Amino acid sequence: MPHFQIDYSPNLEARLDIAALCAVVARAAADTGVFPVAGIRVRATACTHAVMADGNPAHAFLDLSVRLRAGRTDAAKHAATQAIFAAIEAFCAPVMQSSSFMLSMEMRDIDPALSPKASSIRQYLPKDLQ
Repeated sequence: MPHFQIDYSPNLEARLDIAALCAVVARAAADTGVFPVAGIRVRATACTHAVMADGNPAHAFLDLSVRLRAGRTDAAKHAATQAIFAAIEAFCAPVMQSSSFMLSMEMRDIDPALSPKASSIRQYLPKDLQ
């Protein structure tokens, strides 16, 4: 049940297709084999207020935060982090090359005792994705 939350500076929307980035994150996550497709959730939110570095309004940022239930090995999480970051870094490469841009990612575990869940999505997915 990984949650992929993308926070980004609003000026990035003119430089990057955010919806396409969400699809890249979802595909990269699924391709790792670490996360069940039925549990992947990717969302992106423009941060209304942001100041970076020296305050130049041309600076842009994108931060991917991944929250997931405990139970995966450190090695699996490390490999998944590397693969997903490589995918977003490749997608964002034109922005990195053409403008001031900060890209970051963090993956962390959620305590399952403090994070109840309910879902009916699996019954609506094709059998091979359940």
